[in-house]
Amino acid sequence: MESPALFLLILFCFLSTSNNIVQYVLLGFWCLHYFHRSFIWPFRARISGKSMPLLIALLAIVFNLINATIQGSWLFIYSDYSPEWLLSNTFLIGAFIFLVGMFVNIHSDNVLLKLRKDQNGYTMPKGFLYEKVSCPNYLGEIIEWLGWAIMTWSFAGLVFFLWTIANLLPRAIANHKWYKEEFENYPPQRKAIIPYLF
Repeated sequence: MESPALFLLILFCFLSTSNNIVQYVLLGFWCLHYFHRSFIWPFRARISGKSMPLLIALLAIVFNLINATIQGSWLFIYSDYSPEWLLSNTFLIGAFIFLVGMFVNIHSDNVLLKLRKDQNGYTMPKGFLYEKVSCPNYLGEIIEWLGWAIMTWSFAGLVFFLWTIANLLPRAIANHKWYKEEFENYPPQRKAIIPYLF
């Protein structure tokens, strides 16, 4: 479901006639996330055999196509980055935030994957940011796309960041509620997605 976002942005790059180093670097960050999400995580998650409504899968594909079109249009048609952009504070801060978010996202997923491997049934996740929030994997992804919005310093990047929040915040709230109902001893200090706040 995530691979259209990867392939479409690469297609934008190939079809563009005036690429520069900044566009290639930003494409690299994009591919780093979507290659992992499309071709590494699904195999590690061992989700074969689990059913998903076809409509959900189709909506995810449509969203990824629309979002990649918006991001690709900005990056390869409308943007006008000079090579110096890669040394700007805006880019460097955004890149750092993106990589921190990706680390939080992947490490949090690894905690959940280890639970699936070691246990039968549901187990309360512990360790890392799970001591502070119920869904650090979602928090990590939100942080990633905040980094993208800063790195690109674009309306397209901002829109994707806001879409990510709109998608993951309700899921985090639902997961947090489920954890509290499922586990009697669920730590009361854990928040849904933002440590100490929410």
